[in-house]
Amino acid sequence: MKKITVINGHPNKDSLNFGLVEAYIKGAKDSGADVREITVAKINFNTNLQYGYQKRMELELDLVKTIDDIKWADHLVWVHPVWWGGLPALLKGFIDRIFLPGIMYQYRENSLLWDKLLKGKTAHIITTLDQPGWYYRLMYGRPSVNQLKKSTLQFCGVSPVKVTYIGIVRNSKEEQRVKWIAKAEQLGKQLK
Repeated sequence: MKKITVINGHPNKDSLNFGLVEAYIKGAKDSGADVREITVAKINFNTNLQYGYQKRMELELDLVKTIDDIKWADHLVWVHPVWWGGLPALLKGFIDRIFLPGIMYQYRENSLLWDKLLKGKTAHIITTLDQPGWYYRLMYGRPSVNQLKKSTLQFCGVSPVKVTYIGIVRNSKEEQRVKWIAKAEQLGKQLK
C-alpha cells in the first residue's frame, strides 16, 4: 500500500487549492493508498525562523506531527498557489521551520557535502497560477518550482519530483474548475 502525505499550502479554506487537495485524496484512497493530510493553515506554529540557523527554535507539537507525517510517506504531494512568482508566506514559513539539519538533511562534519535524509521518497507539486504554466516557466523561470523542487525537496533526497500546473485560475469559470478538480482526482487515482 502506497503511503502518501498531501501538504496543502493555501491559507484560505475557500480556495480552489482546498478542492484540489480533497479530490486528490479521494482519488488516492479509491486506489487503495494510505493518505495523511497536512493543512498548513490549521497548524499552530511560528512561521518565523527567528534565529536563522544560529540557534534551534523549539518545535511546536503540530510541527513535530507534520515531520512524522512527511517521514512516514513514500510520496509527498504539495498543493499551493503561486503568489508573486513564489510560495505563499505561510508555506515558506512551514518549510523554514521543519526542513532543518538533522531532520530532513544532515551536513557532514568538516565537509561541504550533506546526507539526504528523505532519500527514497517521491513527490508531486500541484500549483495554481494566474498565467499559463508555459508562460510562468519561460518568462519567469518558475521560481516557486525551483525553490520547492530543487532547493528543498531534491536537496533533501526526494526524487523524482513531478509538477502539474493548474491555471489560469483568475476569472476561471465553474466549468473549468470542475475539470481541474477531476484532474486532481485522476492524479490521486494514478497515485502520482
